[in-house]
Amino acid sequence: MKTIVTGGQGFIGSHVVDRLVSLGHEVVVIDDNSAQCNEEFFVNPEAKYHKVSICEYERILPLFEGASVVFHLAAESRIQPAILNPVYATQVNVVGTCNVLQAARAAGVDRVVYSSTSAGYGLKNEPPLREDMPKDCLNPYSVTKCAGEELCVMYTELFGLKTVSFRYFNVYGPRQPLVGQYAPVVGLFMEQYRKGESMTIVGDGLQRRDFTHVHDVVEANMLAAATKNIAAFGQVFNVGYGKNYSVLELAQMIGGEYTHIDPRVGEARHTLADTTKIRTVLGWEPQVEFGEWVKENTENLR
Repeated sequence: MKTIVTGGQGFIGSHVVDRLVSLGHEVVVIDDNSAQCNEEFFVNPEAKYHKVSICEYERILPLFEGASVVFHLAAESRIQPAILNPVYATQVNVVGTCNVLQAARAAGVDRVVYSSTSAGYGLKNEPPLREDMPKDCLNPYSVTKCAGEELCVMYTELFGLKTVSFRYFNVYGPRQPLVGQYAPVVGLFMEQYRKGESMTIVGDGLQRRDFTHVHDVVEANMLAAATKNIAAFGQVFNVGYGKNYSVLELAQMIGGEYTHIDPRVGEARHTLADTTKIRTVLGWEPQVEFGEWVKENTENLR
């Protein structure tokens, strides 16, 4: 089976690529290597790579020929950079997603699995967060990613393209981004600890996050690609563990020194996934518990 992975050289996308290769798929990766928080772009020698932006429809269209499934992970995927450059975030996350969906439709692809974000729940919704809650987008990143969800639903309902959208909560694990002040907190803290630096806690550190291991995220993608349950198509699903920790608790689990820096605008206070829908429709169950993973991996740094 030929499968396409956009953003397949990044953190989550590269794990999806590795899993597909291990299953014997012919894997085509579309990635323009523009992510600035990656120390490196990951390559699986068994996959085929094309350095091209999803914003260039005419260039990506031929790559979709003969594909059965598209995993769409390419994005401007950080909140603060999207605030600094909302035009670019809109081009990549909205126009780029529409290009991917249209190319899939034109090529007769069976389905598109779209990676979205829990950031769309914002501040107005009380955790645990359910997919039927109203959106409360606080920044250009969440606006543009939620627009991608709406495009997926429209392509299913209007054009019959099977789509499944995932709202990821805070994803961590091997290959997590480490570069820059806006890198995800787990990788950032562990890198600061490894270097003997003080961990930088944004604000008071009492904000709570549902941390989800990348291997569990990959498994959700595989289930979406294989499901025959029509109740999954045109739907949005949370992908989270269903338990949250404060940023301060994370720093204390790692055990090093920490300092507080100024709070950021445009970010939710607490996240916690209600995973009833994905468990019921796709049969997904998270396997990796965050606290245990942090303990094991922190010991490896000492």
